[in-house]
Amino acid sequence: MFDMFRWLSMHSCARAVAVAIVLAVAEGQVLAGQLNLVEQPPPVEDAGATQAADPQPAHSGWASLFKDSAGDFGSFPRRRSTCVILGAGAIAALLAHPAHDYTNAFTVPSLPAENVFVAGKWLGSAYVQVGTAMGLYLVGRYVIPPAADGSRTNKVSHLGFDLMRAQILTQAVVQGIKYTVRRDRPTGECCAFPSGHAASAFAAASVLERHFGYRGAWPVMVGASYVATSRLIDNRHFLSDVLFGAAVGLSTGWTVVGSHGRSTMTLVPVPVRGGVFLAVTRMPRQPLH
Repeated sequence: MFDMFRWLSMHSCARAVAVAIVLAVAEGQVLAGQLNLVEQPPPVEDAGATQAADPQPAHSGWASLFKDSAGDFGSFPRRRSTCVILGAGAIAALLAHPAHDYTNAFTVPSLPAENVFVAGKWLGSAYVQVGTAMGLYLVGRYVIPPAADGSRTNKVSHLGFDLMRAQILTQAVVQGIKYTVRRDRPTGECCAFPSGHAASAFAAASVLERHFGYRGAWPVMVGASYVATSRLIDNRHFLSDVLFGAAVGLSTGWTVVGSHGRSTMTLVPVPVRGGVFLAVTRMPRQPLH
């Protein structure tokens, strides 16, 4: 595995994108052969059942991608989740700032650590993230057969659609902050704050969590944390860069998938003879704010 990443490092970024697209196409074809991936409209039994369904985009073509991506830029600063997550990330970054010397000394590059975290620089790069998202989108749109009504919106194209939107918004926010703040990296180069790798990885993790549910959240969050840690091991970022980059990624990812909603569990008191019975009830999905 390490030889593969060393090979990649000697080639152009364009080849990294090509590899990501090829891997995504292969994965999408395998999934298409094993699962029925074409989204069918949910059976309309009652209003509650319709509200509980995870909403899919009415259109996922290129025009919708540009339109929805433009809408994401307007939604991002208006969402409550953006203020909360970025506020928490800013506080964490400020608290971590005095510990930069300690964390940099603690994560001083070593051959064993570099070997363990060598994949992080590629997994979190914008080229691989965007290439993978585009590959999934192309598989869903042009490889998987359309639905009976001609729609090409399915689980794979929807996932790629959301991942591309998340990366577009994330990179715009990250690059805007980087070239405004212009903090030097530990190596003396510009620009470190915030970490683009951490932001890209956590943005993708946010989208994947909403598509695959909370059971699939912890593996992707662990993977995003692995990418963020690799930036410290590579001596490319300070701890505060990584913490705020993760916050940026979570907030941009939530902006993209916020309209999907989230079902919640609630306790409902039910009167019974001699007391009260507490029933656990799943509430309909509500948009995230």
